[in-house]
Amino acid sequence: MTTLAQSPSAKGSNRLRQKKIQEALTGYVFILPFLFIFLTFSVFAIGYAIYLSFTKYNLLSPAQWWGLEGYRRVLTNELFLKSALPNTFKYALIVVPLQTIVSLILAFAMDQKLRLRRVFRSVFYLPSVTSSVVISLIFLWMFAPQGVINQITGLTVNWLQNPATAFYVIMGMNIFTTSGTLMLIFLSGLQDIPTSIYEAAQIDGADALQTFFRITIPMLRPVIFFVVTVSVIGCFQVFDQIYVMTAGGPGTSTTTITYLIYKMAFRDTTIKMGDASALAVILALIILAVTLLQRRIIEGSGSSTQ
Repeated sequence: MTTLAQSPSAKGSNRLRQKKIQEALTGYVFILPFLFIFLTFSVFAIGYAIYLSFTKYNLLSPAQWWGLEGYRRVLTNELFLKSALPNTFKYALIVVPLQTIVSLILAFAMDQKLRLRRVFRSVFYLPSVTSSVVISLIFLWMFAPQGVINQITGLTVNWLQNPATAFYVIMGMNIFTTSGTLMLIFLSGLQDIPTSIYEAAQIDGADALQTFFRITIPMLRPVIFFVVTVSVIGCFQVFDQIYVMTAGGPGTSTTTITYLIYKMAFRDTTIKMGDASALAVILALIILAVTLLQRRIIEGSGSSTQ
């Protein structure tokens, strides 16, 4: 028998196939660290938390399956219903609109032809890249009874130990630290709007207010949705500032859902890891529901203005 030699075209296709396989293998090798981290700390962690939410587990004994009992316990927990849940919604309802408006104003200012605007951008963005724990400690010292705020104003208010003021101090700090990042997002959105649209509006006689509401805001709608979504998720997950500054106090005036999850899982005398996991799942569902609702509202307002 005689073996047929491969044609040049067949050899070329084989080399091309081998090259594609090598490139694919190289790509998989490079993404393996990310895949390991993602699968371990995201997929597995979320799946295990969902499993624990159906169990009675306290870190010291094997998990015992008890179905929806953990969810029932959480949904009838007075600390969750009367403090953590309303505090979290209050925090989001105040912080999200304010930091969105502040960041949008800063973005408009930084979009103008100002001297030293690059310096101002860096100054406004600096708190966003600073550790939240460090910022929390700075605000803790500023609002202490003998802190800078009382010395400047001449007041004697114990800001962080007063239920009427403690939560608002944390809100102000959050707006201060996140507005810089949101400013850059809005700024990139503003710079993507074609100048020809503004020029056409000027020719048609539109004033600044009409241009803002009929051109700028509609063109920024996807950016606004992204900013509001990120802000809502961040507000519902606020933890480190509360942990450092007030530990959920005074009383339960600054206790949020995430702090209650931490408290159930690690701080209670009888550790309730199952209850904490159930509360974490409930929080995820709340964030999903709020995100879908705000998307519908933003898209609905967009269609109504067209």
